[in-house]
Amino acid sequence: MNTTDTSRRTGLLTLLVTSLGSFMVLLDGSIIFVALHEIQKDLGGALSQLQWTVDAYTLPFAALMLTAGTLGDRLGRKKVFLAGLVLFVLGSALCGFAPSVGLLIAGRVVQGLGAGAISTGSLSLLVSTFTDPAGRAKAIGIWTAVSGVSIALGPLLGGILIESFNWQAIFLLNVPIGIIALLLGVPRLIDSKNPSARGIDLPGQVLAAGGLFCLVLGLIEAGRKGWGSPEILALLGGAVVLLGGFLAVELRSKEPLLPLELFRNRTFATACLIASLLGFVIVGVMFFMAQYFQAVQQHDALSTGLRLLPLTLGIFFLSPPASRIAAKKGPRIPIMVGALVATAGFFLLSTIEPTSSFGSVWWKLALVGVGIGCMFAPLTLAVMASTPPQRAGLGSSMINTTRITGFTAGAAVLGTIVASQTDGPGAGGPGALVDAFHTVFYICSGATILAFVVAAATMVRGRLPGPGQAPGAAAAAPGANQAAR
Repeated sequence: MNTTDTSRRTGLLTLLVTSLGSFMVLLDGSIIFVALHEIQKDLGGALSQLQWTVDAYTLPFAALMLTAGTLGDRLGRKKVFLAGLVLFVLGSALCGFAPSVGLLIAGRVVQGLGAGAISTGSLSLLVSTFTDPAGRAKAIGIWTAVSGVSIALGPLLGGILIESFNWQAIFLLNVPIGIIALLLGVPRLIDSKNPSARGIDLPGQVLAAGGLFCLVLGLIEAGRKGWGSPEILALLGGAVVLLGGFLAVELRSKEPLLPLELFRNRTFATACLIASLLGFVIVGVMFFMAQYFQAVQQHDALSTGLRLLPLTLGIFFLSPPASRIAAKKGPRIPIMVGALVATAGFFLLSTIEPTSSFGSVWWKLALVGVGIGCMFAPLTLAVMASTPPQRAGLGSSMINTTRITGFTAGAAVLGTIVASQTDGPGAGGPGALVDAFHTVFYICSGATILAFVVAAATMVRGRLPGPGQAPGAAAAAPGANQAAR
């Protein structure tokens, strides 16, 4: 009885600490948008510099996530997670006390480095702590609900903090949260690592980080400089060369950073693809609906955050039950249902007008939130269940890398489309902006339809494998569906 109680307390504390870390990381990705105007008034700086306060966070976050996950598997997931918390707290303090835009950008880089370690470490710690399938599914459902809500809460919480205090408060808020997570995590988190790990694949680490850096930077800059500019072509070409070199190295490595045989598992490969599509549509609904409420309907940051609550609540309330269903029946059904519901929501959002009342908009936003909530946790469970337990850090880094790459691609591609439809003589005005948003929502609905088709056609039916089973092992159990590879 005592052992059970201790295990339960350890599990709850692990869930609390990892959720706090994930909350800070994802909150800081969206909260910055409502603060840019105040930062420019206070610190000055050109628009390009202000944009780098966003990109300086995203770039190291995405580029180093695979590295952080693999280091966790080799050195210890607790160590990497706690190191990420320390970096994130230090970066947040530097941002909060920055006297210039340059130092603010430097602080965002430090935050981004910490965010990559926190994001991969938190999920791999959950998987290694919760070995029971039902408990693991519930924990991941709560973790993903907190993650989804933190993204959508950014504009609301940012508006409250800026209105009540100043823009520095959005960064300084992380300091006490991070310290609490450290005080709880240092003595109580259980460390784990891959006992069979032999060494670090240094060539793979360098090529993967360099390739992801070029890819994400190219996507970020494409919206400003044009997809055909020499710099963008060089960055995207460099990404192809470096990532191609990475694949070649991994095929020959005895201890690869990313074992490519994982992609032979259809559930793993499909979930990674759909996670990138999910990241793409999340930025589509969050960023452009925030612009709709602010730039078109002229609401302030706080009012805009409140109007995004139907989206937030849909994600929050659907993630835990979707996770439980995925654990019992497999991830395929909730992912397909979520994709259909989100598609309906995006089609309905394409009918909004500049003067639409909130009463005619909120339920359409809620549909998208419900759809995303149905997909978020099952995708995470699918990847983690398809990854050997000793490579939990790798599985965590893969789901997060694909999601944030999709998020970055969505911002670049959809932002370019909106700019192309609203720039030029006679193209401005609320009507033109809303027409551009309609195009965005049509594209997002196409992405969710693609997610449905891919899940229906390629994702394996049946329950997830149990703890310690190799991918597909659950299918070999009595009564399970036959796993396809």
